[in-house]
Amino acid sequence: ATGFGSLSDFPLCTRPCALQSRSPRWGCRPCCSAGCPSLFQCLSEQDCKEIKGERFTPRGIKLLVNNVSAEDRGNYACLARLIHMGKVYMILNGITVNTKRTGYGGNIPKIIYPKNNSIEVQPGTTLIVDCNITDTKDNTNLRCWRVNNTLVDDYYKESKRIAEGIETHVPFQKHNLYTVNITFFEVKMEDYGLPFMCHAGVSTAYIMLQLPAPDFRAYLIGGLVALTVVAVSVVWLYSVFKIDVALWYRSAFHSTGTTEDGKLYDAYVLYPKPHQESQSHAVDTLVLKVLPEVLERQCGYKLFIFGRDEFPGQAVADVIDVSSRLCRRLIVILVPESLGLGLLKNMSEEQIAVYNALVQDGIKVILIELEKIEDYAALPESIQYIRQKHGAVQWSGDVSGQPQCAKSAFWKKVRYRMPPRRYPPRSPIQLLRHTPHGHTALGSRRKKRS
Repeated sequence: ATGFGSLSDFPLCTRPCALQSRSPRWGCRPCCSAGCPSLFQCLSEQDCKEIKGERFTPRGIKLLVNNVSAEDRGNYACLARLIHMGKVYMILNGITVNTKRTGYGGNIPKIIYPKNNSIEVQPGTTLIVDCNITDTKDNTNLRCWRVNNTLVDDYYKESKRIAEGIETHVPFQKHNLYTVNITFFEVKMEDYGLPFMCHAGVSTAYIMLQLPAPDFRAYLIGGLVALTVVAVSVVWLYSVFKIDVALWYRSAFHSTGTTEDGKLYDAYVLYPKPHQESQSHAVDTLVLKVLPEVLERQCGYKLFIFGRDEFPGQAVADVIDVSSRLCRRLIVILVPESLGLGLLKNMSEEQIAVYNALVQDGIKVILIELEKIEDYAALPESIQYIRQKHGAVQWSGDVSGQPQCAKSAFWKKVRYRMPPRRYPPRSPIQLLRHTPHGHTALGSRRKKRS
């Protein structure tokens, strides 16, 4: 079949159209059905030449014409092959195109979005951007996406990583709202800073991808959370390992020189004196055997223990008053009331030592519980105050006089509360020089407890 529009059963392209001369923009017209293999421009039915050149781009049922001029008017035909009932037919359908110069007036399509803006997106993500356009109902404008002056579908023909979507429209009373989108199936670094243009007739607008700006608020919150976690971790680690760290530091960086603080002893040991033999044995074993074995022999401290280190003939009050002033710590041994705590309440020894420790010299007090004390209300107020301020170390196990290790948990707590070892044990000459009331430490004898 030949001729223009002669096959009415296949109304492929029967509507005439006019190309708008708006050089160098693109125009597009309905041409023929999809799958048309050849396009021709015909001066007559017998004189047709195939359309070639960069200005003409077939696109589905449309022919895109770039840089429209008056020479482009005429007849355009689409030649296709049709197989019907086993026979092959060549069908031809065409349209007549006129050109005219028009002003812009109110026929210019308006791109609502994009607005020549940038979009923040992470690499590797999928992104869909709509181009929304308002145009007259009888318009013949092309709406498409381009990059580097090339249709997106052609530019990414091989990879198909970026593609243009199907155009849709919503009719209104005086205009249509058209939407054609562009899909980034995977954003890559090469897409950043590249303008992707939305075309609608003579109107254009672009989007440009860019990397998201650093979220300093998120960094700030993350930093504060990290600092909080670190601070809590440090506090927890300190509470758990502070004793071991302090003892290690003392052993690694201890000073071998003598500190002239006027003190002769590292600790004064104050303990109750039960009447019962079994009770007295446990206390005496701890005070007279275990404490000296660990703190003096293993750790190098010097203790003043009343009942072991005072001198004959001295008044008890004077011995306690002077000796407690020469000590850097006060160790108080506590036992439950059933083991003689009541005997501790009214002793002048306890009162003088605690008074010197709290009021005059301000030395630290170390409380050692021989057994667990449930109610401190029965204790003197001074002992309650010390317990509340400094806490107490509880003895674990039986006081049997067996060899003790200074690295056990109990002795670590006691050593942590003791002063650092700042000088080696004194020689007999040094002890003689510091002995109160002119008595020598070498001639001291243990006085029986009254």
